[in-house]
Amino acid sequence: MGKIIVIEGIEGSGKETHSKLLVEFLNKIGKKAVEFSFPMYDTPTGRIFKNCLLNNNNYFNEGIDSLDPELVCLYTAADRKYNIKKIEEYLNDDYIVVINRYTSSNMANQGSKYEDSEDRFYMYQWIDKLEYWLLKLPKPDYTILLNMPYKYNNQLSFELTDEDSKQERVLQSYLELAGLYNWDIIDCIVDSKEKSIDSINEEIIELLKNKGIK
Repeated sequence: MGKIIVIEGIEGSGKETHSKLLVEFLNKIGKKAVEFSFPMYDTPTGRIFKNCLLNNNNYFNEGIDSLDPELVCLYTAADRKYNIKKIEEYLNDDYIVVINRYTSSNMANQGSKYEDSEDRFYMYQWIDKLEYWLLKLPKPDYTILLNMPYKYNNQLSFELTDEDSKQERVLQSYLELAGLYNWDIIDCIVDSKEKSIDSINEEIIELLKNKGIK
């Protein structure tokens, strides 16, 4: 049976880049590895999510950020459930499946909408139960959080816009989840400067080597 490695982080943190670099490294050392990204916009459920919740249309005039978080979760969970067979086929063939955004992304983004810690925890548990227990999605073997504050990855001024504040709340939810679920964290900032892509990639590889993936 293969393994699932999830790469998480806020917008612009480098999830896609490091997912692809990790697969490239694993293939180079002779491991069977493949990369996926959710939502899968080129599939029916991914198109439904994009068209109904992300595009400027008449489905939800209030916009995704104003919708009931549980409603949003049903769309994203449906996309994973519809497409999970592809991932399971690779797992059954002993592949290492690297996923850019998974259930954990849902937890952080929807949980960040609640100021009260108990409400956030309820949201985390609700999503966990929905996707892993009710929908029977496979749990990750390892989840790696790229800790990249939004103001750094966009080279913004100190004053935050509404979107910046939103991403900072999402990051705080990610960090909270990392503590609850024992995820690994890669700090992408050192001495107020962003680490290079190569440096972060090397840290991810070293982390996984220490876990026996080498």
